[in-house]
Amino acid sequence: MATFLYKLGRLSFRRRHLVALIWVALLTLAGVGAASAPAAGNSSFSIPGTEAQKAFDLLEQRFPGTSADGATARVVFKAPSGEKMTDPGNKATVQDTVKELSDGSEVVRVTDPYQAKAVSKDGTIAYAQVSYKVSGMELDDAAKDALKDSAQDARKAGLTVEIGGDALQAVPHTGSSEVIGIAVAAVVLVITFGSLVAAGLPLLTALIGVGIGVSAITGLASALDLGSTTSTLAMMIGLAVGIDYALFIVSRYRAELAEGREREEAAGRAVGTAGSAVVFAGLTVVIALVGLSVVNIPMLTKMGIAAAGTVAIAVLIALTMIPALLGYAGRKVRPMGEKGKLLGRSKAQDKAAEPARSAKPNLGTRWASFVVRRPLAVLLLGVIGLGAAAVPAASLELGLPDDGSQPTSTTQRRAYDLLSEGFGPGFNGPLMVVVDAKDSDDPKAVFTETGDEIKGLKDVVTVTPAQPNKAGDTATITVIPGSQPSSVTTENLVHGIRDAGADIKADTDANVLVTGSTAMNIDVSDKLNDALVPYLVLVVGLAFLLLIVVFRSILVPLKAALGFLLSVMAALGAVVAVFQWGWLSGLMGVEQTGPVMSMMPIFMVGVVFGLAMDYEVFLVTRMREAYVHGEKPAQAVVTGFRHGARVVTAAAVIMMAVFAGFIGSSESMVKMIGFGLAIAVFFDAFIVRMAIVPAVLALLGRKAWWLPKWLDRALPNVDVEGEGLRAASGDDGDRELVRV
Repeated sequence: MATFLYKLGRLSFRRRHLVALIWVALLTLAGVGAASAPAAGNSSFSIPGTEAQKAFDLLEQRFPGTSADGATARVVFKAPSGEKMTDPGNKATVQDTVKELSDGSEVVRVTDPYQAKAVSKDGTIAYAQVSYKVSGMELDDAAKDALKDSAQDARKAGLTVEIGGDALQAVPHTGSSEVIGIAVAAVVLVITFGSLVAAGLPLLTALIGVGIGVSAITGLASALDLGSTTSTLAMMIGLAVGIDYALFIVSRYRAELAEGREREEAAGRAVGTAGSAVVFAGLTVVIALVGLSVVNIPMLTKMGIAAAGTVAIAVLIALTMIPALLGYAGRKVRPMGEKGKLLGRSKAQDKAAEPARSAKPNLGTRWASFVVRRPLAVLLLGVIGLGAAAVPAASLELGLPDDGSQPTSTTQRRAYDLLSEGFGPGFNGPLMVVVDAKDSDDPKAVFTETGDEIKGLKDVVTVTPAQPNKAGDTATITVIPGSQPSSVTTENLVHGIRDAGADIKADTDANVLVTGSTAMNIDVSDKLNDALVPYLVLVVGLAFLLLIVVFRSILVPLKAALGFLLSVMAALGAVVAVFQWGWLSGLMGVEQTGPVMSMMPIFMVGVVFGLAMDYEVFLVTRMREAYVHGEKPAQAVVTGFRHGARVVTAAAVIMMAVFAGFIGSSESMVKMIGFGLAIAVFFDAFIVRMAIVPAVLALLGRKAWWLPKWLDRALPNVDVEGEGLRAASGDDGDRELVRV
């Protein structure tokens, strides 16, 4: 591995014009493809195998032409204080609004509140439901403007009017904080390298890689049904790993220059050593992201594969374009001592300054020395701290965002609150029961029996009469719960209806299915919970095997996996504390607390595991490199920190800054992911990898690097440490790299 990458690095350095041209051409092609591709519609959200999805599919078959997947809007009216919606003037205003809404070319139907009995018992609130032919993201601007104008006309007449539903759904934006995250990354790079050119290389290559990845996703969005969140996630992860991977290779290149090697040789060795770590770190991220497909939720699968593709591009750019750009940069990326010569410093001055620099150990060395002296205390403190942060995760409540999770400043949220006020908290989460009586002898009797059974269940407020299709073999029944959509009581009601449906099927051969957004949310949570353990086994198992190959050890990969579990549980605890409990919610821009997004736990497991292994590979390979060259285990830990701690710290800060930049997103899902990943990187990099890992290695000593001889012979020699390069060049490997 190291020898191949060494040759690739030297080739890219020599043929830098060709390499740069290829990547610029790929970026141009991707950009042209994105610009010429048709606009993507609203990404479909299907959950294969769930009852809610089966019911939805059945509706499309048995009720053709109803536009079951079309956008809906609930226009909610509230009378002025002291008046009622049934007053003649208010009633005339509402009916004029209904008539105005019905004129739209994309409108399927509009319900009149007075005919549909959609007026609250106290008469103060009413609503009209508008159904469209197309989804919210496909709805043209003219239709949305007409909807807003109709509401505004009713407001002028004195009514309070708000609009709920997905008809006004907008493409989310990330805000200026994303740019701030990149700016922070640039500052950290300048501080780390002390050179604008060296700092600019990782940023430039990361932006090119993300540009190619996101443009490709945009170009394929319509054909592959990719949602806007897919490209946002790819950008988030691509930027973070792209900067980090390039950072490690540029840092190693400067270290090789400090040893006196020529530029081309230094580029080859940087790619052969740090590049090997980049390949395996990238593989762990790709495995974790692609592994999301085992959950069998198409949206999650597409997000994972798209992000994995962007990570693969970041790896390839780091291995090829970075050495090419180093060729263009010349002597401008040299360490400070070399730069001093260009400013007129003599060799005698450099030699006089060198003992002063080497006499004082850097911060990484001092910290590692402290940890190996007191490993047990550091280990206990780290584990207890992460355990305390993970405590809120025990109160984790899962759900999918709806209008109730929107900020109170939005019309969707105000409409949600008005409907709850007028019709009860369960009105915003109606359950649709689909009765398939095609195999039954008396479908009408089955419909009646099903309605009666549901009326007898707890927490049921309203059960509408069955609405059969033209064939008379299938009917829909709307059930209004007494509790809000995200409550445990509503979840119990869904399971109660399904249990009653099982009894009805045994008696009549009719299938009773429950669907609707609330039932879909419950099914998603159940599916994700069921998939979590298999996903953990698959991803952690594959990465564990990969790390055995990299480190040629059993205990080091095991320690890495256990440390990851601590990180992800602590990060989930932080997510619960902020987004569910409301701690520091104002600081994070969280206007509305509520259940954590259903896919957040399994998503964080996948992404955080991949990113956690990055720092494990980069830091511990330096330790193993020192150990295999004869250093004692404790000293190898210190050596690894001396060469790697500063760069790993910079990489972690950069990744945190990039992820934190997405906290400013208008979409709650992206905001939550950005915060969760940023805090997870903090826990993993600074507590697990910087404290727990060296403490465990110090306690284990030589046992940490133990590997059965039969397994040692069976494993391929990937040579991440670049031993083959040293043997080929005759290096003794004992020279110590200067700090850069």
